[in-house]
Amino acid sequence: MKEKEMLDEYDFSKSVKNPYIGRLKKSITIRLEPDTIDYFKELAKDTGIPYQTLINMFLSQCAREHKKPEVIWQ
Repeated sequence: MKEKEMLDEYDFSKSVKNPYIGRLKKSITIRLEPDTIDYFKELAKDTGIPYQTLINMFLSQCAREHKKPEVIWQ
């Protein structure tokens, strides 16, 4: 098998910026109750979709539909 040679210099003069840069996901830290994480992990097993993706999908749907949580102070 022939290995490709690394060039000393590459020409990026015709490159374009990533058009999806504004749509990249942002990494955050969030505290979730263990039961909530367990629920989404079980759902992930059933659907084959990673649990973090499922959480993102759910929160995105809530944001699109302008859903607000029911807040009950105890």
